[in-house]
Amino acid sequence: MCGIAGYIGKKRIDKHLINHTLGLMKNRGPDNQSANDFQTNDIYVYLLHSRLSIIDMNERSNQPFRNKNHSLIFNGEIYNYIELRNDLKKKGHHFRTNSDTEVLIKSYEEYGQKCVQYFNGMWSFAIWDENERVLFLSRDRFGEKPLFIYQTNHGLYFGSEIKFIQSLSKNKTEINLSMLTNYLGLGYKSLNKKNQTFFKQVFQLGYGTNLLVNNKLNIKKNRYWEPVYSPDKKINIHDAIEGTREHLLNSMKIRLRSDAPMAFCLSGGIDSSSLVSIAKKHFNYSVNTFSIIDKDIRYNEKENIINTIEDNGCGSNLIELGYDNMINRLENLVEYHDSPISTISYLIHSMLSEKISEQDIRVAFSGTGADEIFTGYYDHFLLHLNEIKQDKSLFIKNLNFWKSDINPLISNPMIKDSHLFINNPKFRGHIYDDSDIFSKYLTNPINTNFNEECYTPNLMRNRMLNEMFHEITPVILHEDDLNSMYYSIENRSPYLDPALFDFAYKIPGKFLINNGFSKFILRQAMKGILNDKVRLDRTKKGFNTSFYSIFNIDDKNFYDYLLDPSSDIFQIINRNMIKELFNNRNTKNSYSKFLFNFINSKIFLDQN
Repeated sequence: MCGIAGYIGKKRIDKHLINHTLGLMKNRGPDNQSANDFQTNDIYVYLLHSRLSIIDMNERSNQPFRNKNHSLIFNGEIYNYIELRNDLKKKGHHFRTNSDTEVLIKSYEEYGQKCVQYFNGMWSFAIWDENERVLFLSRDRFGEKPLFIYQTNHGLYFGSEIKFIQSLSKNKTEINLSMLTNYLGLGYKSLNKKNQTFFKQVFQLGYGTNLLVNNKLNIKKNRYWEPVYSPDKKINIHDAIEGTREHLLNSMKIRLRSDAPMAFCLSGGIDSSSLVSIAKKHFNYSVNTFSIIDKDIRYNEKENIINTIEDNGCGSNLIELGYDNMINRLENLVEYHDSPISTISYLIHSMLSEKISEQDIRVAFSGTGADEIFTGYYDHFLLHLNEIKQDKSLFIKNLNFWKSDINPLISNPMIKDSHLFINNPKFRGHIYDDSDIFSKYLTNPINTNFNEECYTPNLMRNRMLNEMFHEITPVILHEDDLNSMYYSIENRSPYLDPALFDFAYKIPGKFLINNGFSKFILRQAMKGILNDKVRLDRTKKGFNTSFYSIFNIDDKNFYDYLLDPSSDIFQIINRNMIKELFNNRNTKNSYSKFLFNFINSKIFLDQN
């Protein structure tokens, strides 16, 4: 895990800008910072790298990494590097390091741009090919590792963080107010509908995409991978369970490869608890866990967390929430993220990263993606009822479980109707929750219409794919990456494994929910590994907290700070309405999210 930045174009970049940018990159890579530059005719290429040593920690694996006439800067991990290295050796390649970095560059030399098809991992990288005089950029299938792009009339800048691009280009870039107002009025699920950022003209390279820039500065994008739902009718429920277990164990096996110490972020849910249990029970790994404890009963998962810890006999670090320094923490995070923090979850997640770093741990595991692969949200039950509506006996069985076990847990009135998607398949009103209310707080109107990509005609799977690639998972990955990198930690997500994903999206949808259990396939796959208290818990709390659990608006100084009339935030949001909202103390979840977004936006504008 590292930081990368660079430029290709007609402009020379001063040495002091290179050094300043490398200084900004130290969080992502405290072990080494270095840069190379190249010239071909009137085109200049700059490659900057900062290294967080995880695999082959020897300086021989520092970057930019050069082999023959190819130079590489790389952020991420190629988990199957051992298998690939063995294959490349058979093809005549020789290796001078034990790193995945060298495997990556030699895979490019062997397979060209198609090398990414062989990688199981997370990455953003740039290769300058002196033979072809092209810059080859790539981002992994799920967009786990960031890669931002800024194109000018003289060239193209890129980087793991926007601040790197701003530093290299000497351009602060203009704030994207449209993005900011969407964030305020619609919430975090609106942020990845396009590859925009909170700064105009700075974009993300899309997931599963390569980008090629030649010496004439012509740019060509290529989506090398697309998610596909192709249900295999030959797969029965036994096959689905056994296949899921096998693929998840394989994913964990290669993700436990590290020359640096590792830890697990543990919540009370099945996703992270399964990873902890697999690492301890199946691979006999000495597990150390870190967990947030919230006193708010709606989010308190302590009982399940303790069950998993005691069942595995693993190390534990329980972190209780409080008011201490939360606004200072948030200000620091917003500045580092180059954006508002997407959800309140990632303010408290930063506390996990901080505690992990205090123990000199360099890798943290999380359960990201399981909800979007195996079903994990309450509306998935309703989508599943629509999926099985033609099978009367199966439908009635699951409907009864829905009524008895799931409906009583749901607080959002919009998704309490069991026939919601049967009667209205296009309903999406719950996704931008209360956006009609919050848009009225804005001084200029926004478009609250909902749109989604069409990956498959299947309603449930299409919804889950939109969550995976546009609404939920991209936000989690973005925040995980920056929170972890702020403390020089690599984050790994075993559910985001291409083989596991491809297999899961071959499982017929009718198997995904059963007997009132979402993630039925995953729960059954974990039988005998994960303790039953957690494995059979239907409650969905999520990694969340209440606004009032961490912010004390009874503190007059804090209250006055939030409502400071000189802040630029009140050019885009009605101050009197915000003041009234604070005074009313509405604890509904959507209002808590909106208040958090308001504070983030205020801080972001005040800093920029």
